[in-house]
Amino acid sequence: MSVTFIIIAVIAVIVLCAISIYNNLVKLRNNRENAFADIDVQLKQRYDLVPQLVATVKGYAAHEKELLEAITAARSASMSATSINDKIQADNMLTSALAGLKVQVEAYPDLKANQNFLQLQGELSDIENKLAAVRRYFNSATRELNNAVQTFPANLLAGLFGFHKEAMYEIEASQRAAVEKAPEIQF
Repeated sequence: MSVTFIIIAVIAVIVLCAISIYNNLVKLRNNRENAFADIDVQLKQRYDLVPQLVATVKGYAAHEKELLEAITAARSASMSATSINDKIQADNMLTSALAGLKVQVEAYPDLKANQNFLQLQGELSDIENKLAAVRRYFNSATRELNNAVQTFPANLLAGLFGFHKEAMYEIEASQRAAVEKAPEIQF
């Protein structure tokens, strides 16, 4: 009887450990998805603000049509992206287009002085800062999930339950060289 009891106890402990590992993986996956939902909220605010910014810029820089069309196309792509990876890629495209806008602003002193533009630019800067913060949180949540999926003993069960290493929110390889280069400041 005592051997049977020990075997049942060992099996019970193994089952409880497996349940605990599974529940932890679910919590970590949900935390990552929640972190991406926070990014979506900030992206939505940015997408709503971009048309206002573009309209303001159009009033001052009508001949910069190509840049404004690139921003509009990038915004549209961002709104139609459905998967996390598509949204990350579309967000990178919009971020790049908005960086081009900042360069163009330098060529238009009147635009920089316009109160509406200054307010929109301030709001955009605030949203970009919030986006940076929620992206860091997303990457932290992704790192925690990836660590749990890849470390022993959870890695033994993760694959069985459909958990796998997830992608981080990173800069595209094509943009890495430009981002790593120190900005040139001219007065």
